[in-house]
Amino acid sequence: MLDYQLWLTFGVFITTVTFLMWRPRGMNESIPTSLGALLLILTGVTSYTNIIDIFGIVSGAAVTILSTIVMSIILDSIGFFRWIAINMIDKAKGSGIALFWLIILLCFLMTIFFNNDGSILITTPIIIRICSMLRLKLHQKLPYLLSGALIATASSAPIGLSNLANLIALKMVGLNLNTYTLMMFVPSMLGILSMMLLLYYYFRKNIPRKIYYFPNSFSSKNYHPLQTAPNEEEKVDWWLFRVCISIVVFIRGGFFLAEIVGIPMEIVAVTGVVLLLCVRYYRTRQGLRDVFTQTPWHILLFAFSIYVIVDSLHRAGITESLIDLLKPVAEMGDAALILSSGILLTFLSNLVNNLPSVMIGTFVVTDLGLTDHQLHLAYLANILGSDIGALLTPIGTLATLIWMYILKTHHIRISWKQYMKVTFIVIPISLIISLISLYIWTFILF
Repeated sequence: MLDYQLWLTFGVFITTVTFLMWRPRGMNESIPTSLGALLLILTGVTSYTNIIDIFGIVSGAAVTILSTIVMSIILDSIGFFRWIAINMIDKAKGSGIALFWLIILLCFLMTIFFNNDGSILITTPIIIRICSMLRLKLHQKLPYLLSGALIATASSAPIGLSNLANLIALKMVGLNLNTYTLMMFVPSMLGILSMMLLLYYYFRKNIPRKIYYFPNSFSSKNYHPLQTAPNEEEKVDWWLFRVCISIVVFIRGGFFLAEIVGIPMEIVAVTGVVLLLCVRYYRTRQGLRDVFTQTPWHILLFAFSIYVIVDSLHRAGITESLIDLLKPVAEMGDAALILSSGILLTFLSNLVNNLPSVMIGTFVVTDLGLTDHQLHLAYLANILGSDIGALLTPIGTLATLIWMYILKTHHIRISWKQYMKVTFIVIPISLIISLISLYIWTFILF
């Protein structure tokens, strides 16, 4: 690659990452990535052959993630998330501690069954609504809001289906979904459970022991779309609820079964969407308009364009210095490889966001000349660094940036200082536990 192309690629990358983190006036994340990718294509940095290869790598993962978001939109349309918001307070039975663990469980399950960005978009307004219903002060809201966001984001690690970057990188290293889950579920869950306990211990004095429900705490002018009018009885179609939830669970399990027989993930995901739409139409006669208008179609463009930029960066030779840095450490053994890969991705993610970082990290480990087993270990350590380690700062993940933006739109101010006072204690411990567990668990398995 010519010198001017190298500097152009590096400049595009830095500019794109800056706008991804800044997002002036709520700018859609696909705009800076698309403009950057288009510039690289028009200047010949990325060739037609590269574009075809990139499309083959990215398309399946993007369609899978998009489909899970559509499933969440359909569930929202039948009142599932409104029902959750109203009933969580009742299930807590007046205990702020019980409510804390219910919110943690909700955020974990939402990411496991859908994806981390979708989980943040759905659960954050629910938590805000609950805190408003309870008339909590900011220091009492913080345990619920911040803990929920951290768990929702970190929970994309255990099965790999809940994060766009995880899925794209999964294909790059030749690791199938079932093997990923076998190797990753236990180590990542130990890290997430550690995070849950650490968050509870950190916030234990701010979590209210008793909570009091104020159902009429909203004026009619201040409803959020997830809210229902005060004193309005929720009409729940339990048959529709049960069938739709059963379909989601069936499809989630279907990803793993389909891989055994060679069925692509995106086909399973699209099948789930079609089934949910058919069941909803049969019961309510509701068409497709809400799905088309609410679906974030830009995810397809975002996934493709960010990969074009990172691939160009890799071909420009930017990753060679990282390879030189990691190679002597990798030769020291699996434990050193895992720790160095996880820490490197933590640093990169908090510097330039985790989505481009996990792709850069994957390019690095694929060029290290590792055995297949070592490659998979390094990749999984990368994921732990990008899904858990990246939570040190608000710019580390797209999900936390979305979370900060949602809070701002609801006039809730949580500063970087407040955020990092928590994460600089909780995240390093959780990350190290995950990385050590990955070494021990895979040593036992293999």
